Amino acid sequence: MTAERRWPAGWPTPNVGLWTGSAALAVATLTVIEFVIRQIAVGPRPALGDVTALVAFNERTRTGTLGMILTDTLLMAAIIVFLSGFRQLIVQYRAEVQWIADIAFSAGIAYVVVTLTGDGLEGGAALDATVHGGDGTVIRALTVGHALFFGSIGCVLTAVVSFASGYITLISGALPRWTGWLAVAVAVPNLVLVATAFGGTDDTSFKAAGGWGSVALGTFPWLVWIVSVGAVVIRDRAHHLQRAQLTRDEPALPAT
Repeated sequence: MTAERRWPAGWPTPNVGLWTGSAALAVATLTVIEFVIRQIAVGPRPALGDVTALVAFNERTRTGTLGMILTDTLLMAAIIVFLSGFRQLIVQYRAEVQWIADIAFSAGIAYVVVTLTGDGLEGGAALDATVHGGDGTVIRALTVGHALFFGSIGCVLTAVVSFASGYITLISGALPRWTGWLAVAVAVPNLVLVATAFGGTDDTSFKAAGGWGSVALGTFPWLVWIVSVGAVVIRDRAHHLQRAQLTRDEPALPAT
């Protein structure tokens, strides 16, 4: 019995365009929420050399930091749904290039894992500050580790997922070509930002590890691409559902 026949009678086929677009809109919403929390409840971090100020900062902002991490966790969950839907949108158009879609999907999942690991380090620094006044050395080490995950390591993975997504969009025709070129454009600054690993730890510096340069030219453009693709697939969700049904109904090729 096929998977389609096991599907309960009357249940509609999940609309991959709707799911992908909805996940992208969730990414946009959660990104705004996280940004607001960071600006209002967390603020700029003191210099890592001032251990006393660093401990006081983490103790004062622990609630905002943990709220921001929870929001980021939900954001990563939405990105997983988006990546799964994006991969399916591509594969149902050109199944023979699935391996490229798998590269984009795998790099995206790796990015999620790295981001959540960095969130764990940041959350650990906030929690450590509440234990007997906190250990400045431990908090500083956790903060530096988070900066590296968020900066250079994340930029490498973002560059891979962006370039692979852009390339497969251009050759598959599953989405408008401008979304493919946008993804390729996103990959370029992320490759450049890998060098921020050698730019120091001042998060107010453009070139620092995990500094605002990584946000402005690395993470933010990628999120803009996600939201752009989401808007396109929601608009064309009926077309994508029809394409999925056609793909499902196509007879399988005989084994050779």
